[in-house]
Amino acid sequence: MIEFLAGAVTLAHIVSAVYFLRFWRKTSDRLFLSFAVAFGLLALNQIAVSVIGAADERTNYAYILRVLGFILIFLAIIDKNVFAVRKGKRRAAPTTPR
Repeated sequence: MIEFLAGAVTLAHIVSAVYFLRFWRKTSDRLFLSFAVAFGLLALNQIAVSVIGAADERTNYAYILRVLGFILIFLAIIDKNVFAVRKGKRRAAPTTPR
């Protein structure tokens, strides 16, 4: 049963990565690309843990890809918010006719 659930989680990560890749291709927004790569890393982590046979996920190497994926998501959200604020300030500057 654990192998089945691990496969389902892996498939969910892959579907999420493909879903975000589709949005990235439509919008060219790097937030979607970052999310796609992050979910790809999470899928690779799940595959590595399943294939290598590390049933004990408390080992150090089992967390490397997972941590990189979450850091990438975190940085992408911060990047999106910082650039949105900067763009908003540029647009909000009042123009006075001369």
